[in-house]
Amino acid sequence: MGHAVLAEGLRKRFDKNWALDGFDLAVPTGTVCGLLGPNGAGKTTAVRILATLLRLDGGRAEVAGHDVVREAPAVRRQVALNGQQSTVDDVLTGKENLVMWGRLYHLSKRQAEARADELLEQFGLTDAADKRAKQYSGGMRRRLDLASSFVMRPSVLFLDEPTTGLDPRNRGEVWREVKRVVAEGTTVLLTTQYLDEADQLADQIVVMDTGRVAAQGTPDQLKSKLGGDRIEVVVRNADELPVVADVLGPDAEVDPDTFRVSAAVADRVAALTRVTSALAARGVEAEDIALRRPTLDDVFLAITGHKAVSEVQA
Repeated sequence: MGHAVLAEGLRKRFDKNWALDGFDLAVPTGTVCGLLGPNGAGKTTAVRILATLLRLDGGRAEVAGHDVVREAPAVRRQVALNGQQSTVDDVLTGKENLVMWGRLYHLSKRQAEARADELLEQFGLTDAADKRAKQYSGGMRRRLDLASSFVMRPSVLFLDEPTTGLDPRNRGEVWREVKRVVAEGTTVLLTTQYLDEADQLADQIVVMDTGRVAAQGTPDQLKSKLGGDRIEVVVRNADELPVVADVLGPDAEVDPDTFRVSAAVADRVAALTRVTSALAARGVEAEDIALRRPTLDDVFLAITGHKAVSEVQA
């Protein structure tokens, strides 16, 4: 398959601080890699280096088979970057926005218009082609923004928090478009503050912390590091917490703020039946009892010690 993005020992310093300090990355062609990390982990810095917008201070990187330093122009011809700030011009219509980008890429007027029509159809915006972008919903604007990244059919697409600020429905629309372009062969490197987004889209996840890789693997591989299923019991009164902890066993974890007790289980249904019966026998009426699997939020917190947050500057 080969690698569309390859980085070895990347280092980047701002003043006395190392934003990247030995960062490694390998993204197979035609896949989605989710880049996660707390504020300041180095995600955006890594993307900017790989997109040739920043020069590295150490290490090496290749994108689409070209060295990002020695062959920067060749890299730029193969990639597109869709950042946190929209490139949509509100005064222009959807089609005019795409034609403008085509002309900036030196397409003829006829070629630019033909490509704009193709993209409007692919991204479900044909009916809004002649509307000014300021009339678009948030999801439509983001899809138009993504469409502009595909004017020249990039082999590698860098998405830097593509759905920040969108509601769940509009996020879902963007996810569908990302899946579609990947199915057509584009490789995507995605940074996101939404762990469910990485879970939905990423074939591979790389968790960054302090400029290095803290963990990597598929979503299921990362979740498996935290063990299997857990049973959670929520009670009404704090004085019931010790009783529940005793029922769940020596490894039970108690959260007094939420009146919640949890523990790992191996037998799911049998454990649920056993715990329910034991609590009833000891006079505890639980507010809620549930089984759940580890989430990427759990993984992220366990690995970095931080909850996922949007980074302003990494």
